[in-house]
Amino acid sequence: MSQKILVIDDDQDLCKVLSNFLKKSNYEVDVAYKAEDGLKLLRSNEYDLILCDYRLPDMTGVDALQRIKVLSPSAAVIIITGYSDVQTAVETFRYGANDYVTKPLYPDELLVTVKETIQKNQEKNDIRAGKTPVKSEKKQEAPATSKFIHGSSKASLKVLEHIDLIGPTDMSVLVIGETGTGKEFVSNSIHQKSDRAGKPFIAIDCGALPKELAGSELFGHMKGSFTGAISDKPGSFELANGGTIFLDEIGNLSYENQVKLLRVIQERKIKRIGGQKDIDIDVRIIAATNENLTEAIKEGEFREDLYHRINEFKINLLPLRDRKNDIMTFAEHFLGLSNTALKKEVKGFSDEVINHFLTYQWYGNLRELNNVVKRAVLLTSGDLVQSSALPDEIIHARRVPAQSVSGEPKEENLTLKAASEEAEKEAILNALEASRYNKSKAAELLEIDRKTLYNKLKQYNIQDY
Repeated sequence: MSQKILVIDDDQDLCKVLSNFLKKSNYEVDVAYKAEDGLKLLRSNEYDLILCDYRLPDMTGVDALQRIKVLSPSAAVIIITGYSDVQTAVETFRYGANDYVTKPLYPDELLVTVKETIQKNQEKNDIRAGKTPVKSEKKQEAPATSKFIHGSSKASLKVLEHIDLIGPTDMSVLVIGETGTGKEFVSNSIHQKSDRAGKPFIAIDCGALPKELAGSELFGHMKGSFTGAISDKPGSFELANGGTIFLDEIGNLSYENQVKLLRVIQERKIKRIGGQKDIDIDVRIIAATNENLTEAIKEGEFREDLYHRINEFKINLLPLRDRKNDIMTFAEHFLGLSNTALKKEVKGFSDEVINHFLTYQWYGNLRELNNVVKRAVLLTSGDLVQSSALPDEIIHARRVPAQSVSGEPKEENLTLKAASEEAEKEAILNALEASRYNKSKAAELLEIDRKTLYNKLKQYNIQDY
C-alpha cells in the first residue's frame, strides 16, 4: 500500500514539480495552495506526511501546523522554508514539526528526508499503539554511521559527566536547551546508563499533542470514552512501564494534564480516560524544555509543585554557537551520515567552509548543521565541500567573534573608534540580512544612499553580494 503525502504551498509551479517527483517515487500525492484547502483535505483523508510551506497566504506556518496536528495527530509534518526563515522555522518543532527543508529544494535531498521522516514517525506511532516491542540499544560506543555522538568541548564533556553521575539513579531529570541541541539524545543516554536500559524508552513530544488528545496519549483511554475511541488503548506511561518516559517540551502541557502528571509522579498510578481502576506504574521521568519554566510559573502557566517534582536534577545544554569545539566534530559525523544516505564519497570540508561553520550562529543548532551538511554533500562533486555548496545566508551571515585554539575569545581592539566602527559594521550586516542582501533596500533601512553603502562595504571589507 503506497504512502500518501499532502503538499501545502502557494507556489503552484513548486507544487507541480513536487507532485510529479513524489509520484514517480511511488507516493500518492494531493496538493493544496492554501492552508484552509489543505485542512479540508485532512478532514476527509489520511496522510502519512504533510509538506507545508512556512509562509502561506491565509495563515502562518505555526497556525497551520497546530491545526494539522489536531486533525491528523499521527501524521508527520515537514516544513518548507527559505533559508532566511530557518531561525523562526525551527520554532515549529515546539508545535510538532518533524523536520524542515529549505528552498531551493533538491529532489535527492528531499527524498531522503521524506523517507527518513515517514519511517521514524511510523516507528513512534507503532510504539504508541503497542504494536512493536521497544528494544534497547546495546551499551557500546557509537559507530561512525550511528545517529548520535558526543561532543568534545568542555561543556559537552561536563554533560557527559552528569549523564554518568545521574544515569544509575532513579531521579527525575529536567533537560534544558534550545531546539536542536540534542535533548532527546541526552535523555536516551541517561536511560542507557540506568538499570532500566533493557526496558522501554518512550519519547513524547508534548508540543505535538493536541490538547484534546494529550490525556489519551499519555494515560490511555477505554473504548467509548469519547468520540473516536473505538477500542481500549494503553497510554505512553503504560507502554513505558519499567523503563523511562521522555516528555519533550513539557511546558506545552495543558494545566489539566499537568495536574494529572503530578498525580502520576506522586502516587505512581495512572487511570485511563473513561477507566475506573488505577494501574500501578514504575516509570522514570525525564522532561525537557526550551522555555523558561520559572517565568511560566510566575505567569501561572506551569505548576510550581510539578516543576520541583521533575527538577530533581537539571542538565543545561548550551547552543552550538557557544561550544565551538563541537562544531567540526558533529560536521564530520553528519558528513559520514550524508555520504551513506546520498551514496556519495565526500572526504571533508575546505578551509573556507570550516571558517564559515566556526563563525556562523547556528540558530537551529545540530539539526540545522545536519541539514546544511546534507545539502552541501549533495551539491559536492569533488573530494571537499566548497563554500559554493553552502547557503548564501551562511556565507554572508553576521559573524560571531573568532576564537583561539584554546577556545577562548581572541583579544579585541577596545578603543572607542573601534567600538563605533564595529557597531556600524554590525548595523550594515543586519540590514543586509533583513533585506535578503538587496542593497537598495538595505540602504533604505540604514537611511543612506546606495553610494554611501557601497563605500561602507568596501571600508569594512564586506564582500560584494
